[in-house]
Amino acid sequence: MAIAGLVPGKLYWASSWKHFDGKITVVEVSSVFGEDPDYWTVAVIGSDQHYMLGDFEFIAIAEPPHGIPMRYAAE
Repeated sequence: MAIAGLVPGKLYWASSWKHFDGKITVVEVSSVFGEDPDYWTVAVIGSDQHYMLGDFEFIAIAEPPHGIPMRYAAE
């Protein structure tokens, strides 16, 4: 999945050899540092950690289960 097709606020399955030893994890594309795509980051769910988009390979959108409300850990 190309970085150009990402949408801030969406969850994605992604992997990174630089972070998480290449294991697949769910991340959120964040625009907390600015709306321009040059400022988007990868937010780790349940933490305040942010990484560069280029550090990750995005696999697919992570869709929440239908009919089950999703809550973030910090809520």
